[in-house]
Amino acid sequence: MIRSGMRAGALLTSVLTGLMAATSLACAQDQGTARTMPDRWGTEVSAAEASRDRGNRADAVARARRITASYQQDGARNSAEHTSAGRAYALLGVGDAEAVRAALRAFDRAVAMDSSNLEAVRRTGALFLEKYNAPEARASYEMALKRASNDAEALLGLARVEEFEGKGTPMATARRSLAADPRRAETLAYIARLQLDVEAFDSARGYAERAVTADSTTQAGWSVLGAIAWITGDSTGYRRALRAATSLQPAPSTFNLALAEAAIRQRRYAEAVQLAQQAVRDDSLSVAAFGVLGTTQLRIGQMQAGRAAVERAFALDPFNVWHKNTLDLLDKMQTFRTVKQGRFEVVAPEDEADLLSLYIVPLLERAFDSLSVRYGYSPPTPVRLEFFRQHADFSVRTVGLNGLGALGVSFGSLLAMDAPNARERGTFNWGSTAWHELTHAFTLGASAHRVPRWLSEGLSVLEERRAAPGWGARASLPWLVAMNTGQVRRISELNDGFLRPRSPMETQNSYFQASMFSEWVELTKGSKALPALLVAYRDGLDTPAAFRKVLAMSPEQVDTQFDAWVRQRYAKDLAAARGMTPTDSTGGQFPRAMRAAMGLIDTRPDSARKLFEEARGLMPSYTSEDGPAWYLARIALLQRDTTTALTMLQVVTGGDETAWDANQLEATVREARGDRAGAMAALERLVWIWPYEPPIHVRYAQLATAQGQHALAVRERRAVIANKPADLLDARYELARALAAAGQVAEARRELLQVLEEAPSFEKAQALLLELRQRSGGSSR
Repeated sequence: MIRSGMRAGALLTSVLTGLMAATSLACAQDQGTARTMPDRWGTEVSAAEASRDRGNRADAVARARRITASYQQDGARNSAEHTSAGRAYALLGVGDAEAVRAALRAFDRAVAMDSSNLEAVRRTGALFLEKYNAPEARASYEMALKRASNDAEALLGLARVEEFEGKGTPMATARRSLAADPRRAETLAYIARLQLDVEAFDSARGYAERAVTADSTTQAGWSVLGAIAWITGDSTGYRRALRAATSLQPAPSTFNLALAEAAIRQRRYAEAVQLAQQAVRDDSLSVAAFGVLGTTQLRIGQMQAGRAAVERAFALDPFNVWHKNTLDLLDKMQTFRTVKQGRFEVVAPEDEADLLSLYIVPLLERAFDSLSVRYGYSPPTPVRLEFFRQHADFSVRTVGLNGLGALGVSFGSLLAMDAPNARERGTFNWGSTAWHELTHAFTLGASAHRVPRWLSEGLSVLEERRAAPGWGARASLPWLVAMNTGQVRRISELNDGFLRPRSPMETQNSYFQASMFSEWVELTKGSKALPALLVAYRDGLDTPAAFRKVLAMSPEQVDTQFDAWVRQRYAKDLAAARGMTPTDSTGGQFPRAMRAAMGLIDTRPDSARKLFEEARGLMPSYTSEDGPAWYLARIALLQRDTTTALTMLQVVTGGDETAWDANQLEATVREARGDRAGAMAALERLVWIWPYEPPIHVRYAQLATAQGQHALAVRERRAVIANKPADLLDARYELARALAAAGQVAEARRELLQVLEEAPSFEKAQALLLELRQRSGGSSR
């Protein structure tokens, strides 16, 4: 679907080309005289911007049009007038791409006429960033900083660019801006908002108070104060902020939009929709409000309303890459198929819907039953699960841009995740991922979406481990090293591990740490303690109060007792990892034993086996496919010791949810020993790693039939067909056989009749159909 020819990339290229190609206008008057002439439009354009900020768009537009009309008729006498004209064009840029281009040309002419005009350079950067061209925005701000290295406004603009790009250190750059101008309200409010984003509420409140003290008309400062009060349930603080915001903007769209965005970060999506709807009612031309409304509606499954709102936002601002990407993805999703079954709707690419729903719906039905009992809560149904074959599409679905590193996401009763083939085989387990995301639907709902992220993630990982052997995070080498080097956050600070990690690995370590806390709570306080924590959050308690009420401990006591417990549990592993650091994994007993064993595995396998056994004794938690158990299994097989091999393979497959090679080997060894049930268990694990191998499904179906598990054989025969084998007719014939064995004779006959319509001379199908007719008394129907 072409969006009226207004593709963001083409638009930005056109704007950039126009800007970079613009040349300085020849000025008839003397330049020195021109600079001293007053700016005819400066006061008027400031008044127009003030009207816009108060929500009076009609007055702002009328003033801006008068300025641009005069500019087009009479031209500008100096750089300042070009700048004012650019500001006026920018005010007219809502829904008008040509006005944006005109603004950029005016700013360019301002700089060409007076290279010391930093305001024009900064406004160029701000407009580029507003239109999502971060590279050009950065270039503009860096140009300003070359001319004035401590320019507070340019430094703040650069911080915004860094935040937009997800690169650099926007907080550090913003602090440089504040150092240059300690009372700059806009900078104080920006830092307050950054602190709000990572739930550092006390710090955010302090900076926001400083902002409104420095300038009581700073809407951004009041918005942060209002958001903090709304999140924490401070009704007095909320009313104070709302009064101030309303005095600045009688229909406080900016304030309500800030609250909506804060609600999204708190994962309170339904409330965010309500706040964004109010922001739209306050300002029917707010691109940001329509965008937040639409994307949030899409996150909670309001697909038609969400699309309409995003389309409205894109119509108002065709430069917006988030909205363009979202609409393009929605176009693609119109080719997806929805499978509705039980309490779930599975939305997937047409050629994968049958295969994925065949497995995922029964799994999630089992998860739903288990979780609803454990947490005393059931989310609204149907639960919608969306699969994306390209990770970039999943990323756009969740945040609007490519680049999200997660495998899945939960918005409550809407889940989205990578399809298994969005990643390389053996890199993720799609079953455990789906179970993890569904758990969020329960913990978010049970807490009225108030559970902190760290605990919600910890509970999801714990539930993964309960779901199936090998699923869920285990103690990893990076976690052990982080524990030994003091790099794992205390429980009372664990949210920071997710919201402001100090290294890429810290987030992964925090997932495991949070899951161990959840396990410890259940072990020490009983099975009712975890649901009780969710209820405490639902009732408005913060973490210290929730700990005191449910655990009868202060956060400091929790930190101390949990740390002692987890260190005792992994004492042997932690000791084996001593000497290793986050940047040097060569030290420590375990790495030394593994290196020595690897050096001998080909030439002296018996000596290597002893060293691998030593390594395994040193660090029993290390169960990955590159760990000692895997190599011990391979050595045992070389020595024809299948009993030891299976023992070691079980260690790997029971501790590594993505162990493709180990599961394949285990299935082969067990089948050779006549252990059909064990081989089937290994094949089941393989399906949850990569369901796209028809030979795996054929083998699984044959074993299931031999075991008399005919329903399972039917599932596997359907999976063969869903994978589009070369001989589709034979695959359908085998499905008919499985259906007949399962007692589904009528369905088997229908399958055979359809096969014979395509291949009337298919003798095996003819024979089976005759046999089924004879079983049912010769009926032809």
